[in-house]
Amino acid sequence: MVHDSFTGGRTIRAALLLVVVLAVGGCASSKWVTLRKTPQNPLAEQLKLLSFGGPKPTTRTIQLLRRYDLAEELSGDRRQLLSKLHKIVSQEPNADTVYAIAELAYLGGHRGELKNKQVALDLYGASVLHSYLYLFDPQFSSSHNPYDPLFRSACDLYNTALENTLRIVRSQGTLRPGHACTIQTASRQIDLEVVVNNSQWHAEDFDHFEFISDYQVNGLRNHFHEYGLGVPLIAIRKQHVEEDSTKSFYPPQLSFPVTAFLRLEPSANSMKPHSSMSGEPVGLRAVLELHDPLLSSEVTVAGQRVPLESDVTTPLAYFLSQPEFDDIQMSTHGLFHPDAAKQLSGLYLLEPFQADKIPVVMVHGLWSSPVTWMEMFNDLRSSPEIRRHYQFWFYLYPTGQPFWFSAAQMREDLARARAVLDPDGTKPALDQMVLIGHSMGGLISKLQTVDSGDQFWNILTDQSFDTLQASPEIRNTLSRTLFFQPNPSVRRVITIGTPHRGSNLSNDATRWLSQRFITIPSLILQGQQLQRLNPGFFRDDTLLDITTSIDSLDPDSPLLSALLVADRAPWVSYHNIVGQVREEGLFGRMAGSGDGVVSARSAHLDASHVESEITVPADHTRVHQHPRTILEVRRILLEHVDQLRSRTITASHIQRSPLPVHDPAAGTVANKQFFSPP
Repeated sequence: MVHDSFTGGRTIRAALLLVVVLAVGGCASSKWVTLRKTPQNPLAEQLKLLSFGGPKPTTRTIQLLRRYDLAEELSGDRRQLLSKLHKIVSQEPNADTVYAIAELAYLGGHRGELKNKQVALDLYGASVLHSYLYLFDPQFSSSHNPYDPLFRSACDLYNTALENTLRIVRSQGTLRPGHACTIQTASRQIDLEVVVNNSQWHAEDFDHFEFISDYQVNGLRNHFHEYGLGVPLIAIRKQHVEEDSTKSFYPPQLSFPVTAFLRLEPSANSMKPHSSMSGEPVGLRAVLELHDPLLSSEVTVAGQRVPLESDVTTPLAYFLSQPEFDDIQMSTHGLFHPDAAKQLSGLYLLEPFQADKIPVVMVHGLWSSPVTWMEMFNDLRSSPEIRRHYQFWFYLYPTGQPFWFSAAQMREDLARARAVLDPDGTKPALDQMVLIGHSMGGLISKLQTVDSGDQFWNILTDQSFDTLQASPEIRNTLSRTLFFQPNPSVRRVITIGTPHRGSNLSNDATRWLSQRFITIPSLILQGQQLQRLNPGFFRDDTLLDITTSIDSLDPDSPLLSALLVADRAPWVSYHNIVGQVREEGLFGRMAGSGDGVVSARSAHLDASHVESEITVPADHTRVHQHPRTILEVRRILLEHVDQLRSRTITASHIQRSPLPVHDPAAGTVANKQFFSPP
């Protein structure tokens, strides 16, 4: 039996729960991607690439060779065999023969790559060319059968041969956007141009590429891969010496998805199948187009709409694996050293800013970082409808300090971002912002949408702010923390597992532990000196005695009570998601009613305060990653877009309000009408 050493068994249980929850959730670690032993290859099984006695052509190709009495030449010079097939095609154009050339050329390149890169490059190029001919040459279009597996095999040949071609080109240092080069293979000259096509990124943003097929995703549950033509790549962003201010929101070593599609634009004669391997060098112009799969899902070739092969999950997982974006390090640093962590605080973008899309700002909770949102981000971004209307921003803040200090910093960071991204205030999509906060992040998000009036100041004292004796720095800190107006650009707030009435994990034991291990921010320590400079000015047991985030979540905290009844901006809609652990097993019995950290009562909001509330069967550390939570957030975001569509307010009626000014004497925001979408 556990002895009640602080304030009873409840306190001990809460302290134990804190250790369990943070050990499971706050400090969980996983390798987001691992390097495969061999690249993933859709042709591996059908061509027996890794099998004993392989590789081998498919049965369909061997049958075609038997028809022309060429089967025995498989063991001879592959280039001579291809030359004979070219002559057959020139006399009798046939899609099956063109496919066979593509397959045999690929196998020849695969066999000979270790011996002679140039010959392999020529054969891979021939495979790309002939699979391209099979798919797009008008003379073969009538013979295409969408139910024939040969058609998908031709797509796989194009993709895989192109990938192997790009691997060789990359090793030669010529795979760079904006770069034109001439590749001399064994039998032809290829003029290759690499262009950025239909992308948010520019040529100077690309540092280098990794191949998605080299990596196995481990850290994200859902892997979003679309099938079509092209080679999915991981592009690693290049940081410039002199970047414009919008680039300051990118984290270091950012990677993003790209699909490489090779469009062939040969000379008049080289498009004929027999010309490419006739023994004479043939000129061929090839344009390697780099597409952003988040913007374009298809290309047009020969009048056909062709879906692009894409993967948006692996580049995200690859980025999360970089040491500069280590979740445990950031989370722990932000909790235990909030002063030092402030230099990393702020808004982060993982994609270029898009003026016509609504920002969704994700705010993490205690002992956490933006990495905690990657499961939801990965799922939401997979929806074309969500991508069409939204851009995702992530807010990082030091979680060791009381949450109202973080809320004040977030107000300033949002204002600064608006000044950088929209200095003229002409981008109305930014006035439809959605905030999503998990745990303590929900409280920080709510504080962006309420009018303080004198309510929060009155928690400290009934004296006038003007009579306070303090340094300018301390006066400014108190002013921006306790006097504020709702952000006129925020339209919705979604709180998830948020302790609206505090958490029982904030008790004598956990507060004692937090004060021993969390370095108290210097401004907070200076704030405590106010009581000595202003004797009798402040009430007893005020906010000035609260020094850490754990303290600030005490159910008896007067600021939590004030936040529940504060004047909310009438233009903001609120939604709430509550976690509930099943009361079974050790953790379930310890958790009791709620998610293990936040009680059901504390997480719940009255119907008069929210447009919707659901309960999700998940613990506190996973409630925002649960499929039902992600589906609910998706529903809310789509509802937000539908409501914007239904409005009839014209642009001439819109007059945007200025962002809040941190002035204790300021009134409420006068202009509270909705803003129409772009």
